Amino acid sequence: MSVISEENVRGGSVFKDISADDEDWQPTEIESLCMNCYQNGTTRLLLTRIPFFKEIIVSSFSCGHCGGSNTEIQSAGRIQDQGVCYSLKVKTKLDLNREVVKADSATTRIPELDFEIPPFTQKGSLSTIEGLLDRAVAGLEQDQPVRRAAHPEVAEKIDEFTQKLKKLKDVENEFTLVIEDPSGNSFVENPLAPQKDEALTVSRFKRTVQQDMQLGLRADDDLEEEPAGNDLEAMRNEVLVFNTNCPECNAPASTNMKLVQIPHFKEVIIMATNCDSCGHRTNEVKSGGATEDLGTKTSLHITDPSDMTRDVLKSETCSVLIPELEFELGMAALGGKFTTLEGLLKDIKDLIVSKNPFICGDSGTSDRMQKLNEFGEKIDKIIAGEMNVHVILDDPAGNSYLQNVYAPEPDPEMTVEKYTRSFEQNEDLGLNDMKTEGYQEEN
Repeated sequence: MSVISEENVRGGSVFKDISADDEDWQPTEIESLCMNCYQNGTTRLLLTRIPFFKEIIVSSFSCGHCGGSNTEIQSAGRIQDQGVCYSLKVKTKLDLNREVVKADSATTRIPELDFEIPPFTQKGSLSTIEGLLDRAVAGLEQDQPVRRAAHPEVAEKIDEFTQKLKKLKDVENEFTLVIEDPSGNSFVENPLAPQKDEALTVSRFKRTVQQDMQLGLRADDDLEEEPAGNDLEAMRNEVLVFNTNCPECNAPASTNMKLVQIPHFKEVIIMATNCDSCGHRTNEVKSGGATEDLGTKTSLHITDPSDMTRDVLKSETCSVLIPELEFELGMAALGGKFTTLEGLLKDIKDLIVSKNPFICGDSGTSDRMQKLNEFGEKIDKIIAGEMNVHVILDDPAGNSYLQNVYAPEPDPEMTVEKYTRSFEQNEDLGLNDMKTEGYQEEN
């Protein structure tokens, strides 16, 4: 059995990027009890890192006595700040090959069949859409022999339903697959990346109190306290420091938080985390004010390399579009950031090219790697001023900002448009169910 040292765990070296090229990286083997024959079998643990989902633990059990086996995947990273919901229109058999990371806290639904797999009823898995369907069929057929003897009518209905699930793999008719995960650690592959996938819709949502309790983030008797009246004033005058864990190696770290006034804009909260164990550094920006009445779409025509030095405040609700590259970065993909335009473009390149798990090892195909590498080269040309494009910040909450170097005069290369949010955008922001009038009368 392999031994994992405390230094490796704290330094983050236990988790490596998922790849088939590293022959020295072997799984950890642990002797464990087989629940079928109650003899000792072997569990193999592979601690690996998928950049989109932080660290994961892939485990595989096999028993040499009865031949029993089991595989599952668990998230070893932190629970994300928001939940995530993926909705995919499956139109062709190629869609069945999309890779899927499904956490055990995720709910899987197929609305056309009124079919749902509740959270925490299956272990997490790294599979494909076809694999998810096969697993659902296997789960329904597991106890069918017993049902046929005790409840033949129920067994017959389940047989009819499993046939409908199996028929979905023929994709004779379009169907919808929905994966909703309050932990934010599930994922459905976009084979067209970095371009937008019209068949795939990704939305983020704020967890409910019940979901926080299911994830162990809140105790049953936990009540939110109202902040003290002088907390906001204290944030304006000093840097607040609080203890946290590093999102990369989970070692103890500290986060600095400061309320900053951006000229010609508004107050924002800047948080920065620096880990002394692994050297990981990150910063995040939160809006210090309320959601604006109107959304904001800011478009900048890049005509000079000096545009790269413009300050950019991208909130977590902001999408980034580059029409000339047919590129769209959805909400919450990079979180909130206060950086320059050059820094934002480099972060986009790192996310799409450098940290994309589907172009490394045996997950990558030559066509996909070539397409993403060409996208990275175009980003480099934009940064160098060799390619004129438009960068659009679309924030339905109105909390994003792009520096106007001519302020307070208008910028000839930049347009700022205010617009009324759609019902779907208000739904994503949680505004449709928010009651601001008469709520005190109900208490």
